[in-house]
Amino acid sequence: MIADRLITNIGQLVSAAGVGALQGAAMRDLFITTDAAVAIHDGQVVWVGRRQDWNGTAADHWDAEGCCVIPGLVDPHTHIVWGGDRLGDFDARSRGVPYETILANGGGIRHTVACTANTSDDQLLAAAMQRATQMIRAGATTIEVKSGYGESWEHETRQLATIRRMRAHLPATLVPTMLFHLPPRDAMDREAYLREAENEWIPAIASAELATGIDVFIERDAFALDDAARLMRAAAAHGLTCKAHTDQFNVLGGTEIAIAHGALSADHLEQSGPAQIDALAASRTVAVLLPGVTLHLGLRAAPGRALVDAGATVAIGTDCNPGSSPLFSMALAMGLGVRLNGLSPAEAFVACTANAAAALGLTQVGRITPGMRADLLLLKSTDWRDVPYTMGESVIDRVMIAGEEFIQ
Repeated sequence: MIADRLITNIGQLVSAAGVGALQGAAMRDLFITTDAAVAIHDGQVVWVGRRQDWNGTAADHWDAEGCCVIPGLVDPHTHIVWGGDRLGDFDARSRGVPYETILANGGGIRHTVACTANTSDDQLLAAAMQRATQMIRAGATTIEVKSGYGESWEHETRQLATIRRMRAHLPATLVPTMLFHLPPRDAMDREAYLREAENEWIPAIASAELATGIDVFIERDAFALDDAARLMRAAAAHGLTCKAHTDQFNVLGGTEIAIAHGALSADHLEQSGPAQIDALAASRTVAVLLPGVTLHLGLRAAPGRALVDAGATVAIGTDCNPGSSPLFSMALAMGLGVRLNGLSPAEAFVACTANAAAALGLTQVGRITPGMRADLLLLKSTDWRDVPYTMGESVIDRVMIAGEEFIQ
């Protein structure tokens, strides 16, 4: 066998066992090889095994010096294209000001919508690039990126165009998603908005390949169940995948709607109860936990332990955004999944790799096995558990994307 690069002297090579998404107790199954090596050719993993069993040739050799190698982390939920900040909201909340009052005073999501509209294209790109670069340095080699900070077609497509520009400058896999975040307040305006989204926006997004799927925020002050169903049907008709923000503040049936429409994932789930947990466990829809929101807003943690025990497929994301989760590290998100959502380290590891890939409908990332894209993290540690354990310092030494080291 011929390889472009061979990484050898790996103390631990760790990946999720099996193939595809792992459900329930299977999330504790890891494939761990000691004294390992991994061979890479044309950006893909071509061989994995014990170092002594390699009998091919490689043009370049890396010595892992006995440290651990794990897959690049997959972030299935971010909002990193925004203008302005939400520092005023943060200050007000710390003084006990209710969120409704913050909204009434011009804060909240609509503040970010206004700031984003007033940010130039180049400024929007520069800020989003900086955030994505920070996330890559922290170990995320695949990042879903949503629009959603615009209330018009013009401003939503600006954000999607920004994501397209980012993809041309970054080696990481960026997955663009059109987020239906906030509808117009007036009922007549809302109906016109939905008709336009169904008949014009979604077909145009699909035709121009501006996004691979849509996401709908289902909540009392956002989209209703019928609204979400209309948007999901339109997306499916044009070959786009679906995701949903559900059960964040209220249980309204959003999780069930997402499952009924074959959504890749239902995200947030802080208020999910037994009915939603059982429904997710019986479905192919991935339950995406976002513990950064729990930490930042002080919300109830999503029932990660109960979801795994029920047999659901569970993933973790940062939900990186200015208002509810200014979290840029998937490694820290993994650790919070253990501390706040009740997952074991192995379950959280799978939730941030193989299952997070499944939440995006991806099959070529999230594991270190032949045929996978060679997205790897070389750790400073000899034990993979240092990733969820360590806080405030990165244990990641080198980031490799498609077989090349990320240096920026």
